[in-house]
Amino acid sequence: MVYLVRCSDNSLYCGISNDLISRLRDHNSGKGAKYTRSRIPIELAGVGPQMTKSEALKLEYRIKRLPPGQKIFQLTRKENEMTVTKRDLQSLQRKFKALEKKMEKLIAVVEKSETTKVVKKTTKRSPAKKAPAKKKTAQMLKQKS
Repeated sequence: MVYLVRCSDNSLYCGISNDLISRLRDHNSGKGAKYTRSRIPIELAGVGPQMTKSEALKLEYRIKRLPPGQKIFQLTRKENEMTVTKRDLQSLQRKFKALEKKMEKLIAVVEKSETTKVVKKTTKRSPAKKAPAKKKTAQMLKQKS
């Protein structure tokens, strides 16, 4: 994550770290960056959102090139962009749930119509075939002649 600290001379220092608490301890103990060693004590001025190392390095580079008044704004602007993305994702999630319910209803209708067709096919009987003439009547006719 990207962080900004305010040094004792009121200047801002920007850096990145995975473990912010230990990094701040390092800065305040004089073991941190060369810039902050002579400007102790430091205090946290702002923290950016979680991001990949590549994104953090790019954001840090952009922030370091800005004048001091815009540094905190730039750091929080990135966080606001992430918030908008979260809202968009939540909106998409609601839409997907609504679509899922509609799909379930459609599947139920299709399954019901398929079972109705199967029932109709199984209950349909083939046309009745004429039964062959009974042997007794044929035998009777032979006897009469």
